[in-house]
Amino acid sequence: MERLFFWAFMLAMALLIPGSMVLLGRSFAKSPPGEINGGYGYRTARSMKNRETWEFAQRYSGRFWIRAGWPLLAASLVWMALLFGRDIGMVGRSGLFLTGLQMIPFLAVIPATEQALKRNFDDFGRKR
Repeated sequence: MERLFFWAFMLAMALLIPGSMVLLGRSFAKSPPGEINGGYGYRTARSMKNRETWEFAQRYSGRFWIRAGWPLLAASLVWMALLFGRDIGMVGRSGLFLTGLQMIPFLAVIPATEQALKRNFDDFGRKR
């Protein structure tokens, strides 16, 4: 019984990152945070230059997270299904490793969005 509860807990934890990517991605892509702010949204100096760069960055990063989040969610479900019934140590170590792997596409949004901003806007935030 303890194995089952731990596995279920680790399943929930394994779905947090890709689930957040999909949900936040949808939110950013469809309706970016209204005001340029330092608390919510894709926030870098380049994205906060003006309203146009802000909206572009929110939509771009949102679409990136959606495209990366769905396959990551599916892979995480399969990964965790393969661990069903294994001992707690194996589930814990594998879950930790999976979380580390999930951080790669989660953080990859930063260089991808910054590159897209550089391609589409100059250093002053003017459209190219």
